[in-house]
Amino acid sequence: MTVAGRSVVRIFLAFAFAYFFSALLRAVIATLAPVFSHDLGLRASELGLLAGAYFLGFAAMQLPVGHALDRIGPKRVLMTMLAVAVVGCCTFAMATTVAGLTVSRVLIGVGVSACLMAPLTCYRARFTTVAQLRSSSWMLMTGSCGMVASTLPVQWLLPYVGWRGLFWMIASLLIASILFIAANVPPDQPDDAECRTSPDRGYREIFRHPVFVRSMPIGFFTYGGMIAMQSLWAGPWLTRVAHWTANEAAAGLFAINTCMLLAFLTWGVLMPRLLAEGADAHRLMRAGLPANLAILAWIVLVPWRSGAVEWSLWFISCTFVSLSHPAVGQAFTTQLAGRALSAFNLVIFVGVFVVQWGIGLSVDAMCAYGIEEGDAFRAAIGGFGLLSLFSYVWFVRVPRRQSATSQ
Repeated sequence: MTVAGRSVVRIFLAFAFAYFFSALLRAVIATLAPVFSHDLGLRASELGLLAGAYFLGFAAMQLPVGHALDRIGPKRVLMTMLAVAVVGCCTFAMATTVAGLTVSRVLIGVGVSACLMAPLTCYRARFTTVAQLRSSSWMLMTGSCGMVASTLPVQWLLPYVGWRGLFWMIASLLIASILFIAANVPPDQPDDAECRTSPDRGYREIFRHPVFVRSMPIGFFTYGGMIAMQSLWAGPWLTRVAHWTANEAAAGLFAINTCMLLAFLTWGVLMPRLLAEGADAHRLMRAGLPANLAILAWIVLVPWRSGAVEWSLWFISCTFVSLSHPAVGQAFTTQLAGRALSAFNLVIFVGVFVVQWGIGLSVDAMCAYGIEEGDAFRAAIGGFGLLSLFSYVWFVRVPRRQSATSQ
């Protein structure tokens, strides 16, 4: 059953409020990296593990969450999971060891693992096609707002509340988001999810679907790599390669995430017009992503000219890959939409974890062999660029067989 008007706005805002904090928690380690390095003496690999632990917990829950979204409904699933995130934030604020921080980050990742998939599943069942695409882009814009909040605003708050106080504040706001969803999102209804009374077909047909197969590598490397850089490695690049101060790097990350916010806002505005003119998400990605590869090559080859402006251009060019999420969702019926979207999210966030930790391990390994740290970062990110190139070639060359979808 579709909704319209004010109901659409209320549902969107309730979900967006929760997703804002999910994105803030995802990216805040990039801003806190100098604090953790100073206070705890963390190496690059340990920073990568700490940041990536969020994505490990997040990825581990995607298939169970997808199943629950289709069988139980997005409202109840999201409210339950957010309660876990509250616990994770509280334990992170109290942790005194790297192991404790890492386990808490895993718990936070588990807790916010439905913050995007639940709304997308709800939109697939309740919104029109145009509203789905616009809401999807604007959810990502909300995530960029969370990323922006994780930079300079966090840097400004740290002298007053410290990083532990910051996580106590976020825990309180997550409780508020649970109440906001309870008050504004319609109850999960059996007729909204026919699959709850239909045979459970699992994930086999999803992972074998031609649209899914074609999109997997680009989701893993390009989409996952974008999040890995945004939530961690763009910050250390600015401080350790470009030699910016911590405050300058926080300002640079603020600018980067503001550009991302504006890019997703633009996608939300343009999507109805592009659809009306016959645009196709796959063709848009095929045309737009080569710029992503070219800009990353420039960053690696000309590091002394690669600051916030160059990284902002790279991230903006990455936003083409965000079209893959609604494209995958629309390739499946409403009865499989939750599982399809969550399965693709699993691919993305496993990619985030692998890229994020892999770059840290590569940098430490090369530094151990005497390679200068800036050159080690360039080589590690250059290797990531080659994998992104492979994913684009796969996306372009693997055929896409269309299948009918059910609205």
